[in-house]
Amino acid sequence: MIPLSLAEITAIVGGQQHDIPDPDALATGSVVIDSREVVPGGLFAAFAGEHVDGHDYAGRAIDAGAVAVLATRPVGVPAIVVPDVVAALGALARAVVERLGATVVGLTGSAGKTSTKDLIGQLLERLGPTVCPAGNLNNEIGLPVTALRAAEDTRHLVLEMGARGVGHIRYLAELTPPRIGLVLNVGTAHIGEFGGRERIALAKGELVEALPAAAEGGVAVLNADDPLVRAMSTRTKARTVLFGESADADVRAEGVRLTPAGQPAFTLHTPSGCADVTMRLYGEHHVSNALAAAAVAHELGMPVQEIASALSGAGQLSRWRMEVTERADGVTIVNDAYNANPESMRAALRALAAMGEAARAQGGRTWAVLGQMAELGEESLAEHDAVGRLAVRLNVSKLVAVGDREAAWLCMGAYNEGSWGEESVHVSDVQAAVDLLRSELRPGDVVLVKGSRSVGLERVAQQLLVGEGEVTGR
Repeated sequence: MIPLSLAEITAIVGGQQHDIPDPDALATGSVVIDSREVVPGGLFAAFAGEHVDGHDYAGRAIDAGAVAVLATRPVGVPAIVVPDVVAALGALARAVVERLGATVVGLTGSAGKTSTKDLIGQLLERLGPTVCPAGNLNNEIGLPVTALRAAEDTRHLVLEMGARGVGHIRYLAELTPPRIGLVLNVGTAHIGEFGGRERIALAKGELVEALPAAAEGGVAVLNADDPLVRAMSTRTKARTVLFGESADADVRAEGVRLTPAGQPAFTLHTPSGCADVTMRLYGEHHVSNALAAAAVAHELGMPVQEIASALSGAGQLSRWRMEVTERADGVTIVNDAYNANPESMRAALRALAAMGEAARAQGGRTWAVLGQMAELGEESLAEHDAVGRLAVRLNVSKLVAVGDREAAWLCMGAYNEGSWGEESVHVSDVQAAVDLLRSELRPGDVVLVKGSRSVGLERVAQQLLVGEGEVTGR
């Protein structure tokens, strides 16, 4: 964090000091919400959660080197007490960003935010010091915590912005005003909460509405292949840059193909030239993510050859997102279990099908271990049915649907599409899925594991990798 005295922080957040011996002491480290992550000179923000109250760990945070605690009540150690810790974090983030000379890049979308954020971070770090969130810190707590990691030499601040309703992204953009705003897509994630794709588009477009005008350097990077995103160009005063496979996209891909391992390759076209890209990531859906990242990097002055080189070398930084591991016995586990919505589920199944082509040549099979896609509201039955059908159309060898009602709908879709015998199986829970797979997997098989975060299907992948000898990432 930019060094700030406790007196300055107190004024910024509108708090009161308690048990602080030296108001001029500097906070120089990160702001964290987990006392185990405290670094010397940092701040610990205490939250009262459903099961754990961070205030109870204030003393531990100070012992670990925190200069003070941000809290809602006195805690017996140096603290700045505020009415609302979330609001205080936001105010502190806004003050820090205003003092930075960094370019703030905000991105949002229904699917692919975290993977694209990881790509942007890996590209921009070649241009200078870049702060990018780990995982998906994209809400009213995670976003300011990320922004507060910025130091005086930070050139780029990349911030993922999520929303569960209209107004959420507007609030986040007010905390950390972006100069470049990227909208990836408008899908059906959380459609049950929003009430329709048009409402989702309304929420996502708040990002481009927050951008400065073109004359002030504002740039809206929009997906040319998504009509609801492309239409957002009318909602911003910023200059618009289009990415995608459309012929009129400013940054586009041509000759898209998948390697035998399922990794995308294409020719990247930009206004300043073209170059070939072969990615280390898995699945054709990463082409759109790569184009979005390339568009941002191009706007910030990166030459096209260097963009292509960085995209070709970029890895998956966030866990449980198309995380590919080959067991010592030749079984490949694809852990994409961090979350799921209809768009990301379809993309993962297509990636599995592509990987399966090489597997079948070696006598292997493809397994889709799928769970519930949450928060789909009235669309839930139709969307789960459609995913089950797609698994059959893509010739996935085995579908294992894990869970209750939604899992039954997945199987129903597969049955109605023509799955027969034991090609599609409905099991009750994670352990039942693990037991089935352990009894039937054979060398050369490829296993995709995917479901919404609440289902916890990452445990299937983890258990399949325990006690199987050496494993290697692919």
